[in-house]
Amino acid sequence: MLSGNDDALMAKHKSAEKRIRQIEKRTLINRSRMSRVRTFVKKVEAAIASGDKEAAASALRLAQPELHRAVAKGVLHRNTASRKLSRLATRINAL
Repeated sequence: MLSGNDDALMAKHKSAEKRIRQIEKRTLINRSRMSRVRTFVKKVEAAIASGDKEAAASALRLAQPELHRAVAKGVLHRNTASRKLSRLATRINAL
């Protein structure tokens, strides 16, 4: 905090208070979307670690639309999702 007075950092206008409420809702939604993406990617990585190429490939097929959905919703950058998918696919092909 910059000062001991917490009121200095609070919204002073109705529109600013509304933005704070909107940001809180959006943050929860975005956080859950990113968590979902990470879960799907972890499933692919676990399948790769186990050495099961078929399981890894099917996990990647499930993770792919989840990553693309995150891009469409603005949670992930397009290139980030593409890079993640490419690296996972390369690791699966190397099995």
